[in-house]
Order: sequence, then C-alpha cells, then structure tokens
Amino acid sequence: MSAIETVSLNVAYPPLLDFGEQLTREQLVHSVQHTMSRHQGGPVWLFAYGSLIWRPECNAAERRRARVHGYHRGLYLWSHEHRGTPECPGLVFGLDRGGSCSGFAYRLPDDCLEDSLLALWQREMPYPAYRPHWLNCRLEDGSKVQALGFVLERHLPCYAGNLPDTLLSQIFANAKGRYGSTRDYVEQTLNALRSHAMPDRNLEARFRRCHSR
Repeated sequence: MSAIETVSLNVAYPPLLDFGEQLTREQLVHSVQHTMSRHQGGPVWLFAYGSLIWRPECNAAERRRARVHGYHRGLYLWSHEHRGTPECPGLVFGLDRGGSCSGFAYRLPDDCLEDSLLALWQREMPYPAYRPHWLNCRLEDGSKVQALGFVLERHLPCYAGNLPDTLLSQIFANAKGRYGSTRDYVEQTLNALRSHAMPDRNLEARFRRCHSR
C-alpha cells in the first residue's frame, strides 16, 4: 500500500454520520487563538487546495502558487449539508497524510487578520471535522513559508477515506446539497487547478473514470 492510500473497506452507504455539535462562536474563537499561539511569527499564510482556490473567503494581500509535502488532496470527508444530505451524503476535499499537494498560498492582510481568520473558521470549521495545522509550504519561487491548512481527522465518523470507484460514481451521480453537487464541486476545483497550470493528474483520472460510469 502506498503512502497516500487510505482505503475504506466494506463501506456502507449511506454511512451513519455523527458530526457532533456545531461549534459555537466562542469555541471557534478559542480554536483560532489556540492555532495562532503556535504560529512562528511573521506574515500569516493560508494554503488553499479546494474551493478556497476558486471561492476565497477573504481578500489576500498576496497570492502565490505553492506546494506542501507530507499531505495530499482527497475526497475523504463526508458532506451532509453543503454537497449532500443525510440521506445521500456527498464528499468534500481534505488534506490527508502522505504525498504532496499543489495549490495557492494566500498572505492574509494584517489590518483585518482577526476578522479574516474568524470568517475562515466559520466556513471550514462549523463542525470539528478538520484540525487546523501549520504546514511547511514551498512557494513557486522556491521560498518556504509556514501556511495554515485544514487537515483531516481520521478517527472521526465524518472521515470517509479513499472510497471505491463504484461508490464514488454513485455519489457523483446523486449527491447534492445546499451549495450544489459533489460532482460540480470536484469539476470546479479541477478546472481552477488546470487554468493555473497545476493540474492534479490523479484526481483528473479518477474523475474521468467515475464520472463516465
């Protein structure tokens, strides 16, 4: 098994999902503060690997193509609201251990940093499905920065893992939530990556294979 394989065996669909209680504003603020207490200083960078590429949450003082090593992008998180329903859950991207991932690094403006971070947490962390983490990120010019990323928590029920093609095809065909379908979400991300000359070849192949079934 390769470093980036996270296989889910004997997957029941729809899964029995338990996202827990939605985080309160106070809990979100505490999470932001705890995360920032581990920042090493200097500009605050955010690593975007999914919808944040084509639908940023806040203005950026600077945007650079970038790559992180040690994590890869995958459709490994169940979505029972945004891209699916409890009866027909969809999937969204998360960063999981192994491999590498291309995307964008956004340098957040200092003058509205607190508001930007809270808005980001409200979007990415309504439930504790991700773990905010400081990633070692290499920018396109070769320089390195510490960038905030949201990585998956494998022990939680909302972690789907690497699903078989047959199930992924079913989800592409049927899962749709408040913000649209899982299929459209993946297609928009692929188009954004392709348009910036950093296509995700593995995801492209998987999408073609499962979308055409």
